[in-house]
Amino acid sequence: MWQGPPEKEVCAVRAVSRRLHLWAWRMSVCLSLSLFSSPRLDLTKTSGRELVMLLEWWSGTECVIHTDPQAYPKYGKENAIVVLNHKFEIDFLCGWSLAERFGVLGGSKVLAKKELAYVPIIGWMWYFTEMVFCTRKWEQDRETVSKSLLRLRDYPEKYFFLIHCEGTRFTEKKHQISMQVAQAKGLPSLKYHLLPRTKGFAITVRSLRNVVSAVYDCTLNFRNNENPTLLGVLNGKKYHADLYVRRIPLEEVPEEEDECSAWLHKLYQEKDAFQEEYYRTGTFPETAMVPPRRPWTLINWLFWASLLLYPFFRFLINMISSGSSLTLASFALVFFVASMGVRWMIGVTEIDKGSAYGNIDSKQKRSD
Repeated sequence: MWQGPPEKEVCAVRAVSRRLHLWAWRMSVCLSLSLFSSPRLDLTKTSGRELVMLLEWWSGTECVIHTDPQAYPKYGKENAIVVLNHKFEIDFLCGWSLAERFGVLGGSKVLAKKELAYVPIIGWMWYFTEMVFCTRKWEQDRETVSKSLLRLRDYPEKYFFLIHCEGTRFTEKKHQISMQVAQAKGLPSLKYHLLPRTKGFAITVRSLRNVVSAVYDCTLNFRNNENPTLLGVLNGKKYHADLYVRRIPLEEVPEEEDECSAWLHKLYQEKDAFQEEYYRTGTFPETAMVPPRRPWTLINWLFWASLLLYPFFRFLINMISSGSSLTLASFALVFFVASMGVRWMIGVTEIDKGSAYGNIDSKQKRSD
């Protein structure tokens, strides 16, 4: 009587079968991620390029990068955590411009306050393109931020992950309160930065380790004591930015939370020294370079302008020619509401109308 194949052969066939099933499952996951991510990447590129176009082409703002020539070729070729100081109203735009010039704007993400998710158009696009939002209350943020970051481990394109570790824009009032906290914790004082919030950075490093290659320490300033605003950019005002970029391999960032926290505090002391040198000499260390502007932001804007403005003006002309007072009054009301909405969105970026984060009461209650 036939006894069937030997047990060893059966085990070998089963092992091969399991491996084939695992390979097929992984391929299906990768394919679904790619197909699902493609529209979101296009949406991110479109929404981000509109604002970058205003900065680079409409206002003509120049941004000179100061960096190590040996590190420069790696920019845009690897995933990176970008740590940017948070003092100017358009610093996030300069971060997006950096990502665009190195070709990674479409996949780039930002750790932003949750309130921005409710800003019409931009905030909604950020929400659907998986930007990482936080309430800046660690008990609430720990799980949601961690889950959002873990999704980036399988992201199909190269990206910069932009994080403002200070948590809010620099003002003299917030700086005074922040340094009181630093003194109470026995930390060195900072002159040009707020005390960094370390837990968000630590969980970012922990979640993206072995996926992200480096931390890009970016320190931004503007020449001739310029105080750039988003409203100035919309009005076509030209600014002159200097951005010092240091590439720090992620292997040099400690894994333990306490050691990572101490490392970040030391980083901000170094950033403070770089700002001190900039105010003294008018320049940052390392070699000055200007990455070329890419035409895609302008082409993107011209495409959507041609697609949307032509029917809009046709509609406007028809309304005016109709001569109806009610129609014209309705259009004037809609235009007024839209203008107020745009002005409100600009107000979100204004330093003097920033978040209440940093008030004395909240500072006394918070622990890093």
